[in-house]
Amino acid sequence: MANQYGENAPLSYNKYLKVPDLIGLQHTLSDPESHDELLFIIIHQTYELWFKQILHELDACIAWMGEDRLFRANHSLRSILSIERILVSQIHILETMAPIGFLEFRDKLNPASGFQSMQFREIEFASGAKDELILRSFQDDEYAYPRLEKRFSSPSLADAFWALVARMGFSAETYEDRVDAIVKLLAVPEKFPELYNMQDLLIEHDELIIAWRYNHIQMVERMLGMKRGTGGSEGVGYLMTTLKKKFFPELWEARTHLSIEDIDNEKV
Repeated sequence: MANQYGENAPLSYNKYLKVPDLIGLQHTLSDPESHDELLFIIIHQTYELWFKQILHELDACIAWMGEDRLFRANHSLRSILSIERILVSQIHILETMAPIGFLEFRDKLNPASGFQSMQFREIEFASGAKDELILRSFQDDEYAYPRLEKRFSSPSLADAFWALVARMGFSAETYEDRVDAIVKLLAVPEKFPELYNMQDLLIEHDELIIAWRYNHIQMVERMLGMKRGTGGSEGVGYLMTTLKKKFFPELWEARTHLSIEDIDNEKV
């Protein structure tokens, strides 16, 4: 039979999606092979594919915000949130590993670590959480560093949103201005419905990433207790500190300042 995946072969499902290549990308390190290692690899490779799609949508969203195309930007944000809900639930699949099964191959992973996920760091930078220490930690990675450096120096989702808020007639120069702008927006949502929907989607983006971090922490502690991370971090101790990260702290703080009097003030 002729090579059905060759250059001149007609298009097929397997050829279009490169299924032979895809299912050949899982290479275990344990010897004898640990039953759970394949699951560990597939889950993390799946995460990286979803991260790629999130970055694709983030780039589109930033561009559409810059063009004042709020409907299209919100459409991409909804796609991002749908993916992130999958990411939050997907972490529990790793909890089906037996702790002893994970330990059968975990030491083989040193010094690799989830901290080194380039695309997750790109999502953080592109969303607005830019950390120079994290950027510097990749400086010896000739593939990851240029990508992260570009993200670090490019306008983020947060930058694009606050620029849009300013063009919509709100003051958004300082942190306090931004909080006040969101309070006004929350008070009378129908005045700027698409902008109101956008801030709601953005705070959910924050919320789902925090939920993913939390579920990840619980999974790690369930599997490993308080052992140190394979990359040398404090493991669960370090991961707990990441729960404080927010892309849009102004959106969260605005809820604190919102009062029933704001409704009457905005209707005047």
